[in-house]
Amino acid sequence: MAATTPSAVERAAAALARLRHARLLHPAGRTFAGQARIWGTPGPPTGVPMLDLPGRWPATIRLSKGVPTPGRWPDLLGVAVRLHRDPEPPVDLLWSSSGAAPVLRNLPVPRRRFTGTYTSIMPFRAGGRRLLLAVLADPESPDLGRGLAEAGAAVSADEARLVLAVASAVGRWRPFGEVRLDDERGAAEDAALAFDPIGNVPPGLCLTGPLARLRDDSYRGSRRARGAALSRAARRG
Repeated sequence: MAATTPSAVERAAAALARLRHARLLHPAGRTFAGQARIWGTPGPPTGVPMLDLPGRWPATIRLSKGVPTPGRWPDLLGVAVRLHRDPEPPVDLLWSSSGAAPVLRNLPVPRRRFTGTYTSIMPFRAGGRRLLLAVLADPESPDLGRGLAEAGAAVSADEARLVLAVASAVGRWRPFGEVRLDDERGAAEDAALAFDPIGNVPPGLCLTGPLARLRDDSYRGSRRARGAALSRAARRG
């Protein structure tokens, strides 16, 4: 299938990424190998198999700073997780530092520490329902500290874990799994990693609307500028 003409947003994102010589979004980060374990959603099922049914997959986890600001200054922090489901396509889940209360879940919140609540910001649609996904701090896990260097040291020193959770727009967070961070990957692997938060969503979930298209075009432009590998959905345009 012939490639579609890039949108204005995609072209602008590619141009900015070339100027930056790095990712347009969250350029500073650390990447880790790990494991994701899903035990299932407590209470009423969401209707999304990956959230409701037990499973275990190898994972790649990236902690990042959005701007990035110097050192330990406040920034929009990010957590990205890729679930490797060979031979099925991977699943990419991306979260940004935000508030935990219902009125703040869609609002990015700058933070100094990598401990706290991270949400998908944009809601997913699962059938007729709207769901938000989150990464929460595990109270029994080592504190990831301030800044990327401290986070890397914390993972090296002990087994760091993050809790995966789901909620409706106003409902409580329901933990359905965890991600364990293990060995840190090198700078070259971090630079080559390319997430696709629109094309690689879990089966049964989708992101729609103008903001989803804007996000898709921004990530697509950034990937193209870096020559990073595209997902199947991204190659289709």
